[in-house]
Amino acid sequence: MSTSSVVVQGQNCMSCTLRKEGWFCDLSPQAMAEYDAIGAYITLKEGTVLFAQGESTRSVAVVCVGRIKLACSSREGKTLLVRIAKPGDVLGLSAALSNTPHEVTAQAIEPVRIKMFAGSDFLRFIRHHGEGSMHAAESLNGEYQSALNDACRLALSSSVAGRVANLLLELAAENETAQNFRPEIHLPLTHEEVASMLGSSRESITRVLSNFKRTGIVSIKAAKVTILRKEALEILL
Repeated sequence: MSTSSVVVQGQNCMSCTLRKEGWFCDLSPQAMAEYDAIGAYITLKEGTVLFAQGESTRSVAVVCVGRIKLACSSREGKTLLVRIAKPGDVLGLSAALSNTPHEVTAQAIEPVRIKMFAGSDFLRFIRHHGEGSMHAAESLNGEYQSALNDACRLALSSSVAGRVANLLLELAAENETAQNFRPEIHLPLTHEEVASMLGSSRESITRVLSNFKRTGIVSIKAAKVTILRKEALEILL
């Protein structure tokens, strides 16, 4: 991890008001006390690399606030944006379980707060607590579902516009705004990064988003995207 990180003193998981049902840290008081004791709160500045592809696995992190992009690169330098990790997600778990190097690079795309654990301590915790094991399984299943959704988006969407529409609707659902009259999305990604995620080119993504904006389907102001005509996106799926 880079030096753009700070250990936060005095934070306590037991009194945290952020945790929600379905997050890894949704634990019983007894398990939560141990979970709190073995980890440390750390804040990351935007752009901080939590771990890099190919690095040996030393730690596991649970995202508390903010989002982290996960990307992998080929030897030729081509980069694929795999997914965006959000609060409640566990990072580094599959590598820790298999005792293999990290398969992706994790980088903060906005200010982030995480709960960091030594890999050995986290694995011991989930072995000793059944609910921890269940949450770990749910986390790995979430990664599988995300990979499946990405594969379906690439394979089944016949157009770049359809892939972009699918992504925007998925992000609205993740942000819990999908049911709003005008769902809002915070998307601090470049067009090149979106293209990497959707198996397209930067020029195509720029063209599609410009068309969506011109026809009144979305409003785009900096990193904020507002869906104005949800049904127009759904037709493209």
